[in-house]
Amino acid sequence: MDRLRPRQRSVFTGFTKAELEKMEKLLMESKDDLLSKEFCQKIAKSFSCSAGRAGKPVVKWTEVQSWFQSRQQDRPTKVTSSTNESKKVSDLPDACPPIKEHGSSQEPRGEKVPDVSEMEFEARSSKDGAWYDVEMFLAHRFLDCGEAEVRVRFVGFGADEDEWVNVKNAVRERSVPLEPSDCHKLKVGGHVLCFQERRDQAIHYDAHIAEIHRRMHDIRGCRCLFLVRYNHDNTEERVRLRRLCCRPTF
Repeated sequence: MDRLRPRQRSVFTGFTKAELEKMEKLLMESKDDLLSKEFCQKIAKSFSCSAGRAGKPVVKWTEVQSWFQSRQQDRPTKVTSSTNESKKVSDLPDACPPIKEHGSSQEPRGEKVPDVSEMEFEARSSKDGAWYDVEMFLAHRFLDCGEAEVRVRFVGFGADEDEWVNVKNAVRERSVPLEPSDCHKLKVGGHVLCFQERRDQAIHYDAHIAEIHRRMHDIRGCRCLFLVRYNHDNTEERVRLRRLCCRPTF
């Protein structure tokens, strides 16, 4: 993998037949909460993790909401049911097994949990140790040691470049490019993803900031220089802000 990591995201290509049948059933049984964000997020997350969506883009909750909205407008009368919410939730497709460092599946009270259908991911290739945007998750498996792996397809690469990667150590939410206004957030010792340019390759590696030379910003943006030390080989390089990405925060 010696090409620049593409930055575009995969395009949603529509619901599967099973997903459409499930939503039709929910449409017939549901009450007034069909269009609520929480309800649509729950369905989108369930669809995105189901076995039937392997190899396809994730479903966003807004796409689920738009489908219900359109179908409700097409219906001449509203069909109600006494079926309670817990029954509707139990009818959703089984989600893929949760892969977490902690055993509890309870959401921390008072904390915002990101919607998985809106998230983008990056994975570290075992071939060069660099990080690439994930286009889709194709399959998952558990090793004898109990660790989970997923087979990923990288954005801009074909099936011949698909890889099995460790979920815990080599998959994470996509890093965020920094803007000139973010310059003050960077501190010595901070973790960044740095775009490394070489004669034969241009890819992203994990690095830490070893030194910062602050300069006055001008019409061109941030003029500061950052000395970064790459984690994979401990080499150092001075770079501009435009070559750095940071880890997302909520």
